[in-house]
Amino acid sequence: MNRETISHLAHAHHPVAAPLSDTAVARLLDRALPRGTERVLDLGCGPGEWLLRSLRDRPGVHGVGVDVSRTALDRAAAAARALGVADRLSLHLRPAADHTDPHPCDLVLSVGAAHAFGGLLPTLDAARGHLAPGGHVLVGDGYWEHPPTPADLRDFGPLPDLPTLVDQVTAAGWTPVYGHLSTREERDDYEWSWTGSLAAWALDHPDSAEALDAANGHRTEWLRGYRASWGFATLLLRRTAD
Repeated sequence: MNRETISHLAHAHHPVAAPLSDTAVARLLDRALPRGTERVLDLGCGPGEWLLRSLRDRPGVHGVGVDVSRTALDRAAAAARALGVADRLSLHLRPAADHTDPHPCDLVLSVGAAHAFGGLLPTLDAARGHLAPGGHVLVGDGYWEHPPTPADLRDFGPLPDLPTLVDQVTAAGWTPVYGHLSTREERDDYEWSWTGSLAAWALDHPDSAEALDAANGHRTEWLRGYRASWGFATLLLRRTAD
């Protein structure tokens, strides 16, 4: 079973593929889209949940999604048709780092997709090239809330702590204008949902031992490892100088 299929099954009950509650997502989008007429670009959109929520609640918003997964983009397109917003959404099958567009965007999103660019700061560099003057970037990435174990470092790499992360962002020419730190409750809910959704599917498909092994392995890594050390920050940024 490939990684994309496992991710799709694991996110069945938590379509925002990051440890944020629906309330937190709505609050961030309200701050990021104050006019309700913005053009939004999601770099690494997956099935497009952030875009779909932006379009669903704001009839003047237009969205663009970029991802390397045809399956994920097909799901985004089907969901957009079901919501009646397909005429305001365009989807592109290509690496997020390769995307070009002649039209600048008022909001560039990349939540939990920094790996597509090689890290948070390269993600911000890519977003800068798509951003309209006065626009916002909404990024989400991990940080160490407490000192990591060797196993944590093996799984996540050399993440900064939160003050260092913010210092890196500001040194790169960005100013935080809002943000959200995922609570322990949000992080736990995300992990229980991830492992539980995948495990439930595996129990209903007894010939899929690989899926149950993946759920059990992920749960063990979380509970015995990074639950005590890993945090997630979602930052709403503007360029310090346009």
